[in-house]
Amino acid sequence: MPIKHFLRFNDLTRDELDYVFARTRWIKNEFKAYRRYWPLADRTLVMIFEKASTRTRLSFEAGMQQLGGSAIYLNTRDSQLGRGEPVEDAAQVISRMSDVVMIRTFEQEIIERFARHSRVPVINGLTNEYHPCQILADIYTYIEQRGSIQGKTVAWIGDSNNVCNTWLQAAEVFDFNVHVSTPPGYEVEPERAGLYGTDHYEEFADPMRAARGADLVTTDVWTSMGFEAENEERKRDFADWQVDTDMMAVAKPDALFMHCLPAHRGEEVAAEVIDGPHSVVWEEAENRLHVQKALLEYLLLGRIE
Repeated sequence: MPIKHFLRFNDLTRDELDYVFARTRWIKNEFKAYRRYWPLADRTLVMIFEKASTRTRLSFEAGMQQLGGSAIYLNTRDSQLGRGEPVEDAAQVISRMSDVVMIRTFEQEIIERFARHSRVPVINGLTNEYHPCQILADIYTYIEQRGSIQGKTVAWIGDSNNVCNTWLQAAEVFDFNVHVSTPPGYEVEPERAGLYGTDHYEEFADPMRAARGADLVTTDVWTSMGFEAENEERKRDFADWQVDTDMMAVAKPDALFMHCLPAHRGEEVAAEVIDGPHSVVWEEAENRLHVQKALLEYLLLGRIE
């Protein structure tokens, strides 16, 4: 099977993603029933981290072990990558000693350079531009809770960051709509988001208008990793972009609330929302484990008949 990478959400087709979701459902059911499933016995995942993480490391490491394989953690501070070894050279070596690589890094260009010189599949665990595994879990969670996301409306409230960019890519693949509301100066950059058109998203100056009638309301921290120096300025700029009970009240009555976590209650989301009846953030977090297991299985073994 030709090497297939998952560097952007739209690297996989709608048909492939539907297959991954079907496998997610089956793999999750096996996990919940305590039935052992080890299709990746003797396979090795290398995880390279330039950015710290809780959910990404835990979900990939636990997931690979639950599939019968092993996972090796590399931090660039503790490897030659942190001492100036070219990304291309590291890719050649690491991919000869492993079966699949997950990278959590800064610029998207880094992971794309690595993938071009890798002999094995490469997965984007997060870059400045995209977070495809998170949105994979988010869409699966929506489908699990409410059914098909096609034709639905997702309201993104806050910074047009890597998670927002990936929602916009996903909307084109799954044919749903995204209402984006950001403070002035933080708007979507279509080229950075990797968009081919504007048919699936609309921008709103007023976050309440963006949330009105939404099937799903979602947000992220106001200050993403790498922007800590702007924290106080961002708190002022985003003060009116908190997802609170008033905002959820204008969404559909059965609307869901999601957040990729970690969350700051009282900033981007009110405690009454993230801990309230609309919230599915814990299911969303758990599903990172299950969708990534299905993704690993697909990239390494192809379709299981």
